[in-house]
Amino acid sequence: MAWTVEDAPWWTRAVVYQIYPRSFQDSDGDGVGDLRGVLSRLDHLEALGVDVVWLSPIYRSPQDDNGYDISDYQDVDPAFGTLADLDELIAALHARGMKLVMDLVVNHTSDEHPWFVESRSSVTSPKRDWYWWRGPRDGMAAGQPGAEPTNWHSFFSGSTWELDEASGEYYLHLFSRKQPDLNWENPEVRAAVHAMMRWWLDRGVDGFRMDVINVISKDTALPDGPVVAGVWGDGSPHYTDGPRVHEFLHEMHREVFEGRAHALLTVGETPGVTLEEALRYTDPARREVDMVFQFEHVGLDHGPGGKFDPKPLRLTDLKATFGRWQAGLADVGWNSLYWDNHDQPRVVSRFGDDGRYRTESAKALATLLHLHRGTPYVYQGEELGMTNAHFTRFDQYQDIESIRHVAQARTLASATDEQLLAGLAAMSRDNARTPVQWDDTPNAGFTTGRPWLAVNPNHVEVNAAAERADPQSVFHHYRRLIALRHEDPVVALGDFTMLLPDDEQVYAFTRSLDGDALLVVVNVSGQERAVDLAGAWPVAADGGWGDLVLGTHADPGEPAVLRPWEARVVRRPA
Repeated sequence: MAWTVEDAPWWTRAVVYQIYPRSFQDSDGDGVGDLRGVLSRLDHLEALGVDVVWLSPIYRSPQDDNGYDISDYQDVDPAFGTLADLDELIAALHARGMKLVMDLVVNHTSDEHPWFVESRSSVTSPKRDWYWWRGPRDGMAAGQPGAEPTNWHSFFSGSTWELDEASGEYYLHLFSRKQPDLNWENPEVRAAVHAMMRWWLDRGVDGFRMDVINVISKDTALPDGPVVAGVWGDGSPHYTDGPRVHEFLHEMHREVFEGRAHALLTVGETPGVTLEEALRYTDPARREVDMVFQFEHVGLDHGPGGKFDPKPLRLTDLKATFGRWQAGLADVGWNSLYWDNHDQPRVVSRFGDDGRYRTESAKALATLLHLHRGTPYVYQGEELGMTNAHFTRFDQYQDIESIRHVAQARTLASATDEQLLAGLAAMSRDNARTPVQWDDTPNAGFTTGRPWLAVNPNHVEVNAAAERADPQSVFHHYRRLIALRHEDPVVALGDFTMLLPDDEQVYAFTRSLDGDALLVVVNVSGQERAVDLAGAWPVAADGGWGDLVLGTHADPGEPAVLRPWEARVVRRPA
């Protein structure tokens, strides 16, 4: 069923802002962002107009994977502050009319979490079955090459199995060896997770972004996968959207979310999810999650060698992907809209032009995304047009995925150092993790100390102070996009129709609701382009398309001609 203006959930017209706390704002000079730093920048978020703040993990953690390896789900890591700081942040956001969504990382814990420490202590431990423990393959000795229980390849390279010398058994970790996977088949695990989630909601949190939530259910037979990397196989068919994942999420909804008085938001990160599965996750009648993150569009520029072998984006591929998801979730379910996050490079460098047309392309890509049907997510600094880091040396990178990619490539002699550096410069997760650029001072206003990751040198020109002072900046364009979603029901709920599906330079579509209609036309290139919409949209005698609602340029320009990286949103004349 399609929602109406009267019964649509609040999050259909909301915009979420993701904060990666380590890189947002440092309050104490230790070079690492923290909760008091977030508190000091709430005026910026309020001026932007966002409705929800999603906070990447701030729990206690050894920081093997920058907080996605949690050792205590119910405490704040001292690097970020205290529970009292978090309580103050929740109250301050609520006072400004904003909500707080926490990152929920429950596919795995840290190997330093007390649950795993106990699980590892003995093969007879009551918590042994809280994780995936297996002996070596039949007829093979533990530690022998190929003795791992399956041939599955880790997301962070190498095997998904780590040998515990003391017991002679292996534990499963889809990610880092310091991130052992929880066994969701065990009802005690699920009950402990539910209790933790309720504890946070009772504390005032307004929902969860659920990290890799569609891999929590594994095929208990743990079969091998086809070999894809040396001796390692692809196990994803046996854990992506696994056999009991929908059962687990429905149970979570029943045990944690139902009956809550305050309005919540739940979004699942679901790598590899199909449209058919996304319909099941987000169908309100099934009571699982409100929306999911899909990853098709951020895989379109992956080359034959994978993520770190990028190829140019074909605009028609983007249209095909976005168009299919818009159509597929038009009547049931809901889309999440995003370009950037802590795992993706900066969109203005990736799909735009971070040189001559940085401002124009950042605004054009924002317009393209935010006018789709779904809930937009803005990653910190995206609203400033922040670019990739442009690092030139291996020692500048700190991301575990990037470091392990280089080590594996060197072991296999699969790429030169020049090729590796080019791949990292384009796609490393560190591109999104350089500190937010607040002003043009030496550390961009992020810290008075030495930043944990180098500040982008272009902060002298690209920073929040300069953006907020310029009415035609990327920041103020994001403000206008967010306000338009709040104010205009057709943006939140209107039908979507793709135009010019075969055009490799212009991205155009319409949104319509109850007789009202908007046209969105975006020139996704650095060349001027005349656009012919005859037959697809009413065109005036002078070639104009209607009343300009929002544009990327200060002046309206010529009718039916788009300047490089220009976007226009127009309303059909009455």
